[in-house]
Amino acid sequence: MKRVLILVLCCALCAAIFCCGKKKEEPKQEASPAPGSIVEVIAGDGRFTTLAAAIDAAGLAETLEGEGPFTLFAPIDSAFAKLPPGTAESLLQEPLTLKNILLLHIVPGKLMVADLEKLPTVATLLGPLVSIMPMPGGVLMVGSATVVIADIPAKNGVIHAIDRLLFPPAEP
Repeated sequence: MKRVLILVLCCALCAAIFCCGKKKEEPKQEASPAPGSIVEVIAGDGRFTTLAAAIDAAGLAETLEGEGPFTLFAPIDSAFAKLPPGTAESLLQEPLTLKNILLLHIVPGKLMVADLEKLPTVATLLGPLVSIMPMPGGVLMVGSATVVIADIPAKNGVIHAIDRLLFPPAEP
């Protein structure tokens, strides 16, 4: 009986050692999908519905789907809502004016907020320079707009959400 008990204990001990020594299989983590183009990211984000329509109306979708890289200062929907009543709708009917306004929001190259904070201005695809001003509390001003969401990745650049539209300087 004593031998049977010792044999059972030995078997139990071996089983415990065997089970404890076996590595648990880690659950496989799926890689997060690579972000799409700037146009795809804007279209898929519910905060930029007016901008997505504006990009299409201005004929800039092909540019912003291109290789880039680009930095887009992307006005959120509430930025368009700050315009006088009917202005956003009117701009959607004026593709050339709208295109010039949107080109002022696009900078060649991929500039993260850390890069922008070191620059006094950036040249836009429209041509004019836009001022960059780091403010206290980590706030970054781009022209008269505030960056409200920074460093949104896209496969062909980066997007910074801003709280108002930028407008080209008035011609003399």
